Amino acid sequence: MVCCDVSVPLEDQAGVIVEVNAAPGLRMHLEPSAGKARPVGEAIVATMFPAGDNGRIPVVAVTGNIEQGVAAPAWARQLPATAVAEAGPVTIYVIHDLHLLDVAPAAAGFQIVVSGHSHRPSRTERDGVLYVNPGSAGPRRFQLPVSIARLNLSQTPYAVDFIELGSVLG
Repeated sequence: MVCCDVSVPLEDQAGVIVEVNAAPGLRMHLEPSAGKARPVGEAIVATMFPAGDNGRIPVVAVTGNIEQGVAAPAWARQLPATAVAEAGPVTIYVIHDLHLLDVAPAAAGFQIVVSGHSHRPSRTERDGVLYVNPGSAGPRRFQLPVSIARLNLSQTPYAVDFIELGSVLG
């Protein structure tokens, strides 16, 4: 989620969600083969929106490596490889795999680049551009945390909070 102020509805400030995992594997948490069911989707939504919020926000989606090929759903194969999101005065370049970055973000006027291929939450800055990987809200992979990122664009440098969903899920 990218917004200027988390206390203001996203549509009132041009806020956006910059990555959505097309196959987050939530069902395995709802109907596990062993152990108790955990309401993963509820935890994700509760973390992103206060009680009573209608949750209407623009979504920016790009394809990842799972959403490619003939086995992928038709809708996923139609997603672009990159996208641009605007949140107030901030322009964000969205790409799944940072190694496939095809622009010079600073020269192109982007303040933030969001990517996600590695599933490893990270925040780095190069040439005045903030690079954020929110991690993955889907099933745990490679012993990495199940996480999302929240960007606060009302301050500079932009603040990035990584929220581990495991702590929300209990």
